[in-house]
Amino acid sequence: MEGLLKSHFWRYVLMVLLFLSAILDTASSVTHYSIPEEMEEGSVVANLASDLSLDVKTLSRRKMRLDIRSNKKYLDVNKETGELYILEKMDREYLCTTKTTCFIKMEVTLENPVRMFNIEIEIVDINDNAPQFWRDSIRLDISESTAAGERFSLSNAVDPDIGTNSIKTYYLSKSEHFEIEIQTGRDGSKFADLILKKPLDREEQALHNLILTAVDGGVPARSGTASIIVRVLDTNDNGPQFDKDTYTINLTENAPTGSLVVKLNATDKDEGSNSDLLYSFSLYTSEKTQQTFSLNPNNGEIRVKEMINYEDFRIYDMEIIATDKAVNSLSGKCKVKILITDMNDNHPEISIKSFTSPVKEDIPVNTVIAVVSVSDKDSGENGLVDIHISDDLPFALKESSDNYYELLISEPLDREKVAEYDITITVTDRGNPPLSDNETITLELLDVNDNVPQFPQTFYTIPVMENNAPGASLSSLTAIDPDLHENQYLVYFIIEKEIVNTSMSMLFSINPENGNLYALKTFDYEMEKEFLFHIEARDSGVPPLSSNVTVHIIIMDQNDNTPLIVSPWRAHGSEVKEKIPRSTDKGTLIAKVIAIDSDSVHNSRITYQFLQNTDATLFSLDQYNGEIRTMRMFSYRDSRDQRLVVIAKDNGEPALSATVTIKLSTVETALKTYTEVPLEYDIFSDLNLYLVIGLGSVSFLLLITILVTIVLKCQKAKPSKAAPSCRNSVISERNSTIADSTLVSNDAYWYSLFLAETRKGKLVVRQPAPKGARYIVSSLPRSTGVTETSDSAASTLQVRQST
Repeated sequence: MEGLLKSHFWRYVLMVLLFLSAILDTASSVTHYSIPEEMEEGSVVANLASDLSLDVKTLSRRKMRLDIRSNKKYLDVNKETGELYILEKMDREYLCTTKTTCFIKMEVTLENPVRMFNIEIEIVDINDNAPQFWRDSIRLDISESTAAGERFSLSNAVDPDIGTNSIKTYYLSKSEHFEIEIQTGRDGSKFADLILKKPLDREEQALHNLILTAVDGGVPARSGTASIIVRVLDTNDNGPQFDKDTYTINLTENAPTGSLVVKLNATDKDEGSNSDLLYSFSLYTSEKTQQTFSLNPNNGEIRVKEMINYEDFRIYDMEIIATDKAVNSLSGKCKVKILITDMNDNHPEISIKSFTSPVKEDIPVNTVIAVVSVSDKDSGENGLVDIHISDDLPFALKESSDNYYELLISEPLDREKVAEYDITITVTDRGNPPLSDNETITLELLDVNDNVPQFPQTFYTIPVMENNAPGASLSSLTAIDPDLHENQYLVYFIIEKEIVNTSMSMLFSINPENGNLYALKTFDYEMEKEFLFHIEARDSGVPPLSSNVTVHIIIMDQNDNTPLIVSPWRAHGSEVKEKIPRSTDKGTLIAKVIAIDSDSVHNSRITYQFLQNTDATLFSLDQYNGEIRTMRMFSYRDSRDQRLVVIAKDNGEPALSATVTIKLSTVETALKTYTEVPLEYDIFSDLNLYLVIGLGSVSFLLLITILVTIVLKCQKAKPSKAAPSCRNSVISERNSTIADSTLVSNDAYWYSLFLAETRKGKLVVRQPAPKGARYIVSSLPRSTGVTETSDSAASTLQVRQST
């Protein structure tokens, strides 16, 4: 019996161990599946029998069941096939609101024997939600005085999706005043700041409507929008303005008291109280004028206040001020001149008795085409009448009898010049002021065919900026044929001409119908500077008539060279240091800045300005010649060191510039001045010797060349043109005195450089160079024997510039 009990005990222990082992074995592994959200009901997720190595035939017998750790049963298992399928659609955003990963955990349990399997299903997000703003409309009030760069926070959009399906970026509708900057929060969320990139002007646009769009990163992407309404708040930044700066009013004497003279109208672009105006007389309006006329302060009406007598006062001048009602009020003003006229109340009268129209354009001179009569009901001087027509018309008036006049042809007529004439006959009495009347008659001319096509000009000069695009329109060369119908229909073409084996039609083309001229290639100013050819215009008459015009294409230079500061000289990137005595008088020349520019004359004009000045009351800079002078004497309060930064800017568009820094140190002992030390040169130095030899050689060769040229020219039948003057001299010879003035040409810069450098004790020599080469400017030190106080020693300044 005892043995039987032991046998049952061990059998029970073995069964428990097997059960626990099965449970531990199944619990230690988890089967993982991933499915997208929103799968249709009945969709199969997986075959559990196959994945778990179970016999499909035993699933029902073993009572297979599915336990889901969720409020709802979204999945179930088919016991006949072992398939795990969708029982109800799953929304990841509903199941896992705050989590970035979403899992549904479940357990599969079988009996006989008991087995348990852990199943984990990951719900993968799909892009099924579009970004959405909390508010569809965002309203902002921004003052027009707000500075550019100001930021304004915008409400961000939200997207329930996660990962790449969440909000990726924002877009703002096109606006010249606003842009957005996208920010990323610590949690990875995106939001946008509105940035004012251009100041607002309420008077130009009071309301700005923008569209802010949020876009997610899904495929395809989804988006949401919100409107941004920016209302611009007004500031009093506009002063009142009258319709005219000056009003001239003619007023008859004896005008009734209270009659309106003029109603002035001033407007203010601001709004509210900033645009409400008050009118008043200024202090420059005399008491006599204010006694004679009244001004309504609210509407600007000027009325007669007392009787006006022409013999007492003939002209009234007044100045009217319009002031707005803002806290910091602005005002505008105008002048009113009232001219008092004498009484002369009858106008002369004119009557057309006969008139012939139309007439042929070849009508003979002195033919009568009209007869007119004149009269005036006034008497005396006011009743005497003078009649006239414009002196520019080819007609004349001839008196035939008392108050009767004949209108004659005085010059040959040409219908192509004037097809019809509006002849205004004016009669004026001799009153004071005179009164007049006029009558206009129209004379039509019949055509005769006698004209060839005519260009407005016989010679066209067309500037073309280098680096133009091929096919660019250069100009429209339109001829005019004053004839009618088919005789005025024109055809244009280029008269062929070859330049260096290149046909002109390969460089330019012209529209045969309208005469538009086009460039077929890109031009380079350094390679080709001009072209000369002819264009012909031919009409469609029988026989055809034609004319041609000369076209001169000039390639224009661009401003692509920066000014180069040649004086004062300094090492690259360093500042110029000078010492001056503190006893320097007012108006003393301290330094002179000289810059050169290798561009064309217009682009190479240099102006100088202070970019930085330690004491604006101490130094002045001439903007044209670059001279820096003292405006007053130094005082004990002035700093010992003065720092000046000068900018040299050319005249190009856009302008290019260069700067130089001059550091001035004042000393108590008197230094040598620029003008007191005599100019001396060591004529025995090697450099001067070489210069003399070089200049002598060049001069000798130049003299021989001129003599040979004169001999050759004298042997030719046609007279030669005068040779251009030589510009390659040491210093250009000019009749004008070297003074504190600005010269525009390149030689002018060398004059200024010579003046500045000789004041510093240096000789400036401009060495002649052949065309296409570069020139060298040498600066030679004086041999004065006086100790130099400037940091600059004997140096050679070399400036290289392409011609």
